[in-house]
Parts: sequence; C-alpha cells; structure tokens
Amino acid sequence: MARLRAAGHRLEEAEDLLHDVYAEMMERLPLVKSIRNLPAWINSLFTRRLIDLWRHKRVRRASGERDVAEETLEEIIAEAGWDPLDNYIRASLVDALSDAMKGLPTEQRAVLEAQVFDGLTFREISEASGVGIDTLTARKRYAVGTLARALHHWMED
Repeated sequence: MARLRAAGHRLEEAEDLLHDVYAEMMERLPLVKSIRNLPAWINSLFTRRLIDLWRHKRVRRASGERDVAEETLEEIIAEAGWDPLDNYIRASLVDALSDAMKGLPTEQRAVLEAQVFDGLTFREISEASGVGIDTLTARKRYAVGTLARALHHWMED
C-alpha cells in the first residue's frame, strides 16, 4: 500500500490495485510453488498494474474522458452549442439526441449507452465485452463527435 500511495494514487485506487494483484495471485496459486523469488514476482505484478493504470489515465486525459455520465451528455450538448436550460429546447434536444444515437454504429452506441445509462466504466465495459479500453475510448470519442455534429445540423435546421 505504501508503494502505491507513494506513486501518487488515492487510497481507493491503491486498494483496487492491491485487490487486483491479490486476485491474480489467487488465480495462479498452483504456480506460486514454482516461483523462485516470490517477492520479486509480486513486485512485478504491482509494477505492471501501475503501468496499466498510468497508461489508462494518460489515454483518458488525451481523450478528455470524464467518469460521470451526466457530464458526458453535457459535453455533447456543449459541443453542439445548445443551452439546455430552455424546456422546449431540452425536449426537442432529447428527441434529436435519441434520433442521432440511433444513427451511430452499433459499437459506438453500445459504449455510450453502457456509460451514460448503465453507469459503467471503460474497464467494466472492457471486461464484459473483451474489447480493449483504448478501442472503447476511441469509439466514445467518435460517437461524441458524431452526435455533436448531428445536433449542430439539427440546430441549423
């Protein structure tokens, strides 16, 4: 825990990483007897997890990813240039957004729906679908851009 905290991670992240390493070690329990240097092996598990977390954070920052589903919708609305405070515009916007989402490729729509409606993280979606996190972030980025363009065209009409 001290190493993970020293790497600048919140307590929750450190506990999650520790749990991941423990779970992986339990999966490989039959192999533990054959490992010559168990502390070094466990250290390598932590190192790999830290690198994965660092890469994931870097990708999320580069794509502008946020964890909260409502913020994602606000991002789409903001890119389209709308003021969602007006009730009429909001109702029309929901209809337009629904129509635009129907036009998205299945893979992109699935990522957005999983995050916005189901509240899943990229990691959870990745584990459930078997698709890499980088691919999922790219799909979401393309979907957000497509929806923003569709809503912008709707606004012009």
